[in-house]
Amino acid sequence: MANEAAIRKAFAERMPNAPKIDEVRPAAMPGLWEVRIGNEIRYTDAGANFLIEGELFDLKAKKNLTEERVTQLNRIDFASLPFKDAVMWKNGNGKRRIAVFADPNCGYCKRFEKGLQELKDVTVYTFLIPILGGDSPEKTRAIWCAKDNANAWLGWMLKGEQPGKPPASCDDAAIERNLALSRKIHVNGTPAILLEDGNRIPGAVGPVELEKRLQALAAAASKS
Repeated sequence: MANEAAIRKAFAERMPNAPKIDEVRPAAMPGLWEVRIGNEIRYTDAGANFLIEGELFDLKAKKNLTEERVTQLNRIDFASLPFKDAVMWKNGNGKRRIAVFADPNCGYCKRFEKGLQELKDVTVYTFLIPILGGDSPEKTRAIWCAKDNANAWLGWMLKGEQPGKPPASCDDAAIERNLALSRKIHVNGTPAILLEDGNRIPGAVGPVELEKRLQALAAAASKS
């Protein structure tokens, strides 16, 4: 506790404009301390005289300890996601579920959406977050407020079909809730893909790689 307090005090004095520190704790390497800001990891000594921005490896165990820690921090409770605020579509029996945070003007999201169409037996929940500027907020509202928002979403992302003008009476509060949720769980870009085991894939992946991840997840679940 004394070291934690000293590190926080030293950081505040020496880096007054730095973001707020969320956690300080001993790192796996003796003499090194982990400093967490949001879901980002830095390292320092007990006196906060030095700052290390990089990854910590356990060479004996052949593990990237920083990567493991960030993965742990990014893990979410999939079942607790507010699915009512998402655009939903499914292929086949839909037994395999993923959640995606996406912006309608995100080119990587469009590529990812096209790849998703190749997956079988999947349910996709898309949380719309207009973060790219331009007309993203207008497109997001038009898609969310469409009578069939899944069809409007897929029509735009796969075929470039412009969504219709939304009714003035549409309740679009879900969009703000999605933005708040994205900030809470540190979604910093789109697409952000969340799997049922709570882990996430930061950025677009192809259908082959995603299928492998889903199969591995199912195999792990069957053993537990």
